[in-house]
Amino acid sequence: MLILCELRHRRVQALLSVVGLAVAVALLVVVRMLTSAAERETRRVVRDLGFNLRIIPRDTDIDRFYDVGYPDGTLPEDAARRLAEGAGTFVSFNHLTPTLERRFPVAGRDVLLTGLGPAVVGPGEKKQPMGFTVPAGRVYLGHAVATRLGLKAGGKLEMGGRAFAVEKVLAEAGTQEDIRVYTALGDAQTLLGLAGRISEIRAIDCLCLTADQDPLSQLRTALAKILPEGRVVQMRTMADARAKQRQAAERFAVFAAPMVLLVGAVWTGVLAFLNVRERRAEIGLWRALGCGSGRVALLFLGRAAVLGMVAAGVGYAVGTAAALHYGPRLYPVTAGGFASDASLLWRALLWTPGFAAIASFLPAMMAVAHDPAETLRAE
Repeated sequence: MLILCELRHRRVQALLSVVGLAVAVALLVVVRMLTSAAERETRRVVRDLGFNLRIIPRDTDIDRFYDVGYPDGTLPEDAARRLAEGAGTFVSFNHLTPTLERRFPVAGRDVLLTGLGPAVVGPGEKKQPMGFTVPAGRVYLGHAVATRLGLKAGGKLEMGGRAFAVEKVLAEAGTQEDIRVYTALGDAQTLLGLAGRISEIRAIDCLCLTADQDPLSQLRTALAKILPEGRVVQMRTMADARAKQRQAAERFAVFAAPMVLLVGAVWTGVLAFLNVRERRAEIGLWRALGCGSGRVALLFLGRAAVLGMVAAGVGYAVGTAAALHYGPRLYPVTAGGFASDASLLWRALLWTPGFAAIASFLPAMMAVAHDPAETLRAE
């Protein structure tokens, strides 16, 4: 009751304290929500850079592999499933896509025939597949192949004695992609006479470590335990770009949160100090009338906790509204992932009152440390 009377009597200071704490809570909510959004956006954007791991047969002639672009040996098709099931135990290989690739004659010239299987995920995972999935009996044509053959979407491609419907013609890439013909994995296995076999597993690693942090040794150690007949090749430039982008987003969160907390603590502490300073005579009178130091301290700390509780609710509402309004504009690729986070409200209600009380602790100790006789004599 005394705390409520105190708040009504000094409404302006109470309002200023609520505003300061609410701003701090709102900023933390915005930072947390936007950091999560930045991580989602980064994952999606760097995912679209393409696969950065290739798991190939261990006995692959690596010189020839780099020369022709695909391994000469094969792996069993269930290797992707085995890797997905065991990856969570050691290290995360994500978006595992079984692939079979060989050169294949089409209209008198070789193309890169690439059969894509459905992405394989580990138990309990819900990952969206990368790239595209080619339906059986259909093909995706690289730009150069389509131009040479004069084909467009909806046309027919004769290949290996079979007619395939052209599902899509890919945009010009300026790389080997322009001479690829993508098919379903089963169709490629049939055309090449390699039923149940794949040439490699394309994947993304989730370590997000740069080259100097040596992620490749960890990946190879994990692969040796899960899929000993495989060998991992990392596309280092792409992996480094992915890792640096992810780490930059994480560093922002690590920097922003302490700064917001520091500003909120200073604001609350200064207001509490001013409150104590203005009320020295009143505090001295309470002490002279027999009010113990514990009760005086409880008044100031309790006042701070109540204001913190109010500020937590206000700050959460303001911060959530701001993040939901501006977030989709800042991160348009994953704009659909924005939603209010009730866990942030409970954290705010739990931590803000305690934070406000701690920030007010020093002024409260100053209030009870003064000798009431000296305080009243000075006044």
